[in-house]
Amino acid sequence: MRIAVLSRNANLYSTRRLKEAAIERGHEVQVVDALKCYMNINMQNSSVHVKGHELPQFDAIIPRIGASITFYGTAVLRQFEMMGVYPVNESVAITRSRDKLRSLQLLSRKGIGLPVTGFANQASNIPDLIEMVGGAPLVIKLLEGTQGIGVVLAETRKAAESVIEAFMGLKADIMVQEYIKEAGGADIRCFVIGDKVIAAMKRQAKAGEFRSNLHRGGTATVVRLTPEERSTAVRAARTMGLNVAGVDILRSNHGPVVMEVNSSPGLEGIEAATGKDVAGKIIEFIEKNAQSRKTRTRGKG
Repeated sequence: MRIAVLSRNANLYSTRRLKEAAIERGHEVQVVDALKCYMNINMQNSSVHVKGHELPQFDAIIPRIGASITFYGTAVLRQFEMMGVYPVNESVAITRSRDKLRSLQLLSRKGIGLPVTGFANQASNIPDLIEMVGGAPLVIKLLEGTQGIGVVLAETRKAAESVIEAFMGLKADIMVQEYIKEAGGADIRCFVIGDKVIAAMKRQAKAGEFRSNLHRGGTATVVRLTPEERSTAVRAARTMGLNVAGVDILRSNHGPVVMEVNSSPGLEGIEAATGKDVAGKIIEFIEKNAQSRKTRTRGKG
């Protein structure tokens, strides 16, 4: 097959591994930078171009679209979809998962465990908002934040009020969540492909930090999942419409709760922690599904 990897940088670990895995299995691979693409949209011969050249017809495309280029990246992916290219994750699913508030609303509707979350627009609602999530300590998150950036732990009610007021004063969209103290600064990244969790790792925050992101100095170890945790991760990915997803879960006193569903999960941490060929599993999934065009969101609109 001819496979495209939609990525800004061919040297990134995840992009490099996907290319290596595809070549090892006998496929032709091209890394395509979404921001260098421009599109010809018409009734008969829609196409994608880079530097004056029309890109060839691909059989499948693996989107590795960073949060900062979601709008343009998904527009390019949509163009490939219109041209009949099989997407590992569809553009509509990526857009859905990138909207943190919408994601939580959809997960909630499906009865998937979540931390209690509040969202408001006016400063007059702050006292009720804090009460709604169980008071301090609580977590305040920028809706546009990634990799732990824009996430604040407010340990007292007064601190929570000050931080929320400051964000609202800057016209920043935020949500407020209960703090799952019993998680102990650790979360679980479940790597879902299709209907299975194919790898999982526990990420532990460094001393004095509550954010467990590896980018922030957290450490990763192999973890054994409970059946409920596996089911929660698969259901969360399915709700978002994602075939490949990183589902972040906290272990709370009332069971697993989903913090985030990532449509472009990194491969480096999970492969290093588990020793599994996650990139190869993604290529294998494409081989099994590209011909029949089986995706989560097809037909859902």
